[in-house]
Amino acid sequence: MLQTKIYLDNAATTKISDSVFEAMLPWLKEGYGNASSIYTLGRQSAIALTQARAQCAEALGCEPREIFFTGGGSESDNWAIKCTAHAMAKKGKKHLITSVFEHHAVLHCMESLEKEGFEVTYLPVYENGIVKAEDVKNAIREDTALVSIMYANNEIGTIQPISEIGAICREKGVYFHTDAVQAVGNVHINVAEQNIDMLSLSGHKIHAPKGVGLLYVSKKLRLAPYIEGGAQESGRRAGTENIAGIVGLATALTEAEKAIDEKNAKLKKYQDRIIDELSKIDRVHLNGDREKRLCGNVNFSFEGVEGEALLLQLDLKGIAASSGSACTSGSLDPSHVLLSIGLPHEIAHGSLRISMSEYTTDEEIDELLTVLPQIIEKLRSMSPLWEHILKGETFKIK
Repeated sequence: MLQTKIYLDNAATTKISDSVFEAMLPWLKEGYGNASSIYTLGRQSAIALTQARAQCAEALGCEPREIFFTGGGSESDNWAIKCTAHAMAKKGKKHLITSVFEHHAVLHCMESLEKEGFEVTYLPVYENGIVKAEDVKNAIREDTALVSIMYANNEIGTIQPISEIGAICREKGVYFHTDAVQAVGNVHINVAEQNIDMLSLSGHKIHAPKGVGLLYVSKKLRLAPYIEGGAQESGRRAGTENIAGIVGLATALTEAEKAIDEKNAKLKKYQDRIIDELSKIDRVHLNGDREKRLCGNVNFSFEGVEGEALLLQLDLKGIAASSGSACTSGSLDPSHVLLSIGLPHEIAHGSLRISMSEYTTDEEIDELLTVLPQIIEKLRSMSPLWEHILKGETFKIK
């Protein structure tokens, strides 16, 4: 049986850390009470819930009453965008602003709202994978209800000028939401200082379990309930709370926030080494700005190589990574993110995302840099197009 020896897909999900597991375990076994119950077992769960909310608030620089626990980042995005849009529509504001390379949790929300009569401006990103704050400023109108720009891109890791965009939105009196699923635990975030009105995050990106996340909502907003049927989360998200998951999230968020600088110092060395070594390969493209990116993210495109084949060959060597092509969905369409930064289809198809964590080791990077060039050479030797590419003859992949 094939076994993954080297895990380099931490932008997709992370393993639960030992400390998170230990923090969760009592609430999976002995502490199973419903936090809405008044007897001791229930009150213990309620206390854990209150403490977790306070921990998350401290990590993000906000008040506990501004933290709402959800089932993950996608739910948080949907809640923030749809409920804000519907609330502001009652005031005659039905214009929304986002970027072309957001996560689909944001893009599909926007598409859904367009069908309801909202108008959406999709801002471009540039070759470096950065949204310009000036573009945001120029796009804001009198009827603009919301700006939603991700903090860091999930594929190419580029970090956006969030504080600057937040300041513009604050000046213009427009609400600002950011999907910070990839950024949390990798950059320092303070929602008050950065003029962020709403922020989404997910636990499984920072060594907490899947199925738990949160939405920060500034106290100046009052979003409508997203799930009806109970008084949980201040009456705005019904459903018995996942105490174990929430405790795990709070533990992970606290630990991640404290370890950002130490982790980034380690991962930046790995990132620089990978970029320097892979850049020596003929006809490769680093996707996104080299410096304004998450330290644990490297994304390359290799001409003459299919992303799916590259992933399968790496998997045979026990290395897990990901590609920009949507192979898992049964579609061969290249990533909308890579197309948005100007890559042609035939190059975007050959992308590889390497995403590291604090558990990544020198030996793992050594193995990757030994194996990957060999795989690329092998796949190019098998490609009927590679000789044509070397001759400068172009082909369109449909």
